[in-house]
Amino acid sequence: SYGYYIIVSHRGGLYTLYAHCSRLLVGRNQTVSKGQQIAKVGTTGQSTGNHLHFEVRKGGNSRSNHVDPNGYVNF
Repeated sequence: SYGYYIIVSHRGGLYTLYAHCSRLLVGRNQTVSKGQQIAKVGTTGQSTGNHLHFEVRKGGNSRSNHVDPNGYVNF
């Protein structure tokens, strides 16, 4: 239901998920840098229009508990 998506693994058991992408710009196991574009916003999967679905997960793997992203993003 997420369509095209990317999960980025960070230090400390933290993962971020970016979903409904129209195009993925990085591949599996590729190292990415802060500020690097990793995908294009889209409407793939079960989506009602172009947008980015963003999640933060914390725990032992990428299927771990969802957490409030407000403590992890800078506006």
